[in-house]
Amino acid sequence: MPTLTEYDTIAAISTPMGEGAISIVRLSGEDAVTIANHFFKGQDLEHVESHTINYGHFIDPENSNLIDEVMVSVMRAPKTFTREDIIEINCHGGIVATNKILQMLLGYGARMAEPGEFTKRAFLNGRIDLTQAESVMDLIRAKTDRAMQVAVDQLDGSLTNLIKRLRQEILNVLANVEVNIDYPEYDTDELTTKMLLEKAKLVSTQIDELLKTAKQGKIMRQGLATAIVGRPNVGKSSLLNYLTKEEKAIVTNIPGTTRDTVEEYVSINGVPLKLVDTAGIHDTDDIVEQIGVERSKKAITQADLILLLLDGSENLTTEDHNLLALTKDKKRIVILNKMDIERQLTPEYLKDEFGIENVVATSVKLQTGLDAVEQQIADLFF
Repeated sequence: MPTLTEYDTIAAISTPMGEGAISIVRLSGEDAVTIANHFFKGQDLEHVESHTINYGHFIDPENSNLIDEVMVSVMRAPKTFTREDIIEINCHGGIVATNKILQMLLGYGARMAEPGEFTKRAFLNGRIDLTQAESVMDLIRAKTDRAMQVAVDQLDGSLTNLIKRLRQEILNVLANVEVNIDYPEYDTDELTTKMLLEKAKLVSTQIDELLKTAKQGKIMRQGLATAIVGRPNVGKSSLLNYLTKEEKAIVTNIPGTTRDTVEEYVSINGVPLKLVDTAGIHDTDDIVEQIGVERSKKAITQADLILLLLDGSENLTTEDHNLLALTKDKKRIVILNKMDIERQLTPEYLKDEFGIENVVATSVKLQTGLDAVEQQIADLFF
């Protein structure tokens, strides 16, 4: 077999597999135009202008069979994503036609691209840096408008420019130090220890501020792991259904309906949440419920945020006290549910008795007070 190098012409289907109006097969490499031109019936792709799209047909030269009616984009290096010649074949969407075109390209000298290899080549050829390469995947996986905007800004070089500026400030300090060491006889500005420390602290503070945003970036990419916890029949599944706008969990007035964790992604005021509806945490002799309770406790330890539901129409139980203690050191929002019934618990009581600041009174059944929950989530993390 021939040795594969970074300069091989690579090919891959760039659109999701399945039925659709259009599919795109992409080629990148020095032989991309030649390979595509072998199967294209229309204008000679070797002589068309760069960055043009050309109408024609994709033909099997062995038997002259028509494969598909296509539009072929020709983009010559270096003004391309990979800084190599790129061909994009726009064919009709569908698994059979798209795969047939790809197989013909692979049979004529191209090789199958590895996952992310187009972006890898863009990095290796100096088109983008590592932060921009990462932002390409962030943009693809963005779950909210805010996550998309962060990825676009990073792709545009916002993070790169910030790092370059901090690096330049450090280099300026080092240059002044070296001038004073190497040429003490020259009349240059004396850089004292005090000035060095001040400059170092300033740069260090800016770097710390940048690192603090890393957690927000992780939340944007992966979603905020949020566990909905509480004792049985306090409204956890109802809250999940409200936040997801779907009937994701079974809701009944029978305690213990939810016996396992239920996960779902939602966007709350621009914050992507990975919601986990847990089984009610309580003492039980039922083996299945015991497993569900253990999984609920595990979800609490792994969560970035806890939505702790309490029944506002009843006084605190032993199970409620245990949950308050179990979530004490976690970021949490305490939700007093069932406030459409006569109140027994109030936010003021929880603040005075337990020092809990983030308390929201709601009625999930009547869907009141839930806007305040969403706003609290956004305020906690942004």
